[in-house]
Amino acid sequence: MKLTLSSLPHTWILDVDGTIVKHNGYKIDGYDTLLAGVKEFFASLPSQDRVILLTARKAEYLPALKDFLTKNQIRYDHIITDVPMGERILVNDNKPSGLCMSFAISKERNSPLCIPFTIDLHI
Repeated sequence: MKLTLSSLPHTWILDVDGTIVKHNGYKIDGYDTLLAGVKEFFASLPSQDRVILLTARKAEYLPALKDFLTKNQIRYDHIITDVPMGERILVNDNKPSGLCMSFAISKERNSPLCIPFTIDLHI
């Protein structure tokens, strides 16, 4: 599925474990490991976009996670810790013009991060 996005700034909300790093790698291996495609995906994000990361990790693991992300040049604006392990539900309203203002993408755990998108300057 390829997303066609407007030229407006976007908000990307991504889970951490199993989406951008190996699930529970920090517990199993003692360190995090980036999944394939993560650096390329983050490098493709427009600079005006915001990135919010979600994780069920406890806040005590936040400093190590931030260090890892910085070392690997993974940009983010906010990290929310201690989120429940259940489903994540995004609810947003569409613009009166009909522009769809939310998308949800579920990916296989630990699979490469590949979310193809284009920016349509006419939207």
